[in-house]
Parts: sequence; structure tokens; C-alpha cells
Amino acid sequence: MRGDRLISILLLLQSHGRMTAGELAEELEVSERTIYRDMDALSGTGIPVVAERGKNGGWSLLENYRTDLTGLKEAEIQALFVSPSAHLLEDLGLTRTSAEARNKLIASLPSTYRENARDVWNRIHIDTRSWRRQQEKTSSFEVLKRAIWEENKLMITYQTADGKQDDRIVSPLGLVAKGDLWYLIALKDNGEIRNYRASRIQRAELLDEAFTRPADFELAEYWNSSTKAFIKNLPSYEVKVEAAAAIVSRLTFSGRFARVLEVGAESGNGRVPVTLSFDTENEAIGYLLGFGDQVKVVEPVELGSRILEMAERTAASYREQDNSN
Repeated sequence: MRGDRLISILLLLQSHGRMTAGELAEELEVSERTIYRDMDALSGTGIPVVAERGKNGGWSLLENYRTDLTGLKEAEIQALFVSPSAHLLEDLGLTRTSAEARNKLIASLPSTYRENARDVWNRIHIDTRSWRRQQEKTSSFEVLKRAIWEENKLMITYQTADGKQDDRIVSPLGLVAKGDLWYLIALKDNGEIRNYRASRIQRAELLDEAFTRPADFELAEYWNSSTKAFIKNLPSYEVKVEAAAAIVSRLTFSGRFARVLEVGAESGNGRVPVTLSFDTENEAIGYLLGFGDQVKVVEPVELGSRILEMAERTAASYREQDNSN
């Protein structure tokens, strides 16, 4: 363990330039006394570590000193070389750059690790696209990326879920890919951070006005928090049904959004009690109608009545069509 920690110290100093004993101790989760002992050990092996006293002091490496030692373990190498999502890299215009970077990284590895790193590409591939959804495109994607890197405000024309459009001035903080969908994370003038589905941005204009990113903003941390809040606040419409045993395993593969909360034991009539959750009653109706007589609503009773009413209207429309022919 100590050997790994010494390598970690060396790489941290190469990356940060100068760090205090306290910062190193916090990063490596050891005591400052341990750090001082490790520094003595590094110095004893000929590594030119330099201690500077004073308010802005700390530990650093002698100027221009570099090491080719990666310090990477086998599992860490595998983590680096797992293939990223190709179509997301394509969206960002980084497909070729990513391949070149990985080739350079392979060249920097000790020879004993190179073949293992290459092998990872042939054993694990990540594709974040769903089977049926077509990839959403936005003509403004390049403008969004530029605004994020240059820290310029944007004027966007955004289409909401109900089809309405309006113009908004936002300060773009980052892009997040959720599955095969992209979201723009942006700051409004009132200080509120909002998520905008990139495919709904009908137009984006880069403004000649810079903004200052919040110093404490962390994109991944914000997205995780936003996702949890979104899931917590999702509407819930719970339905109890009796489903034919043969179709229970298909309930989550209908192409519609439904959550299976509970599956009971099969009864003597070949039916299985299942509790489902939907966002709305209309979603439940569309979902359950698709299974015909293979699913029967138990609760709420009024949902069963609405499904019967809709089925009768559907049947009547087909009878009218037959009679007109």
C-alpha cells in the first residue's frame, strides 16, 4: 500500500505543482505525519521533492522534473480504455480526437500493459442508444458547445412540451447526455439553474456578452441532485391488475412507460396480481388497452370503466367503417 501511495504523491505533485501536507493527507486519506514520512522516503530514493515554508509553502518537485511512471493498476487501465459511447463522441465532434488520445495513452504505458489496454476495446463496448428511438438532432448544437467553452451568454428560442415557443437569455454551464438525449444546463438571469432539452432549442444565438461561472458549480453533482429531485416529484398513478401469467414478463417491454411495483403469486385461474405505476391515468389507459383481454383492471374501479368505454367507442367506429363499405 505504501508503494502505491508514494506513486500517488508523485503524480499529484506533477499535476498540481505544489501541495501542502494537509492537502496531500486529505487527498490520500492519511495523517499529515504519514505524509512527512512518505516525503522522507521519496527523497531517499532520489526523487527531488522540495519543501517550502511559509504561508504559501508546501511540497513540490524540483523544477522541470518529470517521470514517465504512470502508477496505473490493471483495473485503472481497464477503466481508462473502456470504449466511450461512439455516437455521443460524434455529437461532440470528438470521435477522432478520442481515438488519437487513446493511442497516445497506450504509447505512454509500460510495454507489459499495452496489450491489455488494447484488448479492452475488443471486450467491452458501450452503446447508450435505445433500440427504437431515433437520435435527436439540433442544428444549434455547435453554438451551444461554443458558448459553453467561451463562457458567453446565449439567446435561445425554446419549445416547451406543449409546443409553445419563447425566447430566453441564458448562461450555459454544461451539456449532459442522458441515454441518447442531450440537455443544456444553463443559468437564468435570476440565478436559477435550469435544464433544457437540446432538441427543443429551435434557435441559438451567441451573444457578445460574457458571464462568470459560479465558482462552486459542479456539473456532475448538480445533475445527480437534479435527477433525484425530478424522480421524487414525478406524478404517480397506481393501478392493480390481474394479468395472464404468460404476459407478465412482457409488462415492462411494451414500448410505453410503466413501472412494475409488485408481482404476486399465480392464482388457480392462470392470472397473476400485479401492481403498476404510471404518471397519469391516460398513460395507464393507453398501456392497458394494448394488452386487450390479457389484463383486467382491479383498482381503481373507475379506470376499468373508462377503458371499457374507450374500447366500446373504438369497436363502434370500426363497425361504422364496415357498414360504410
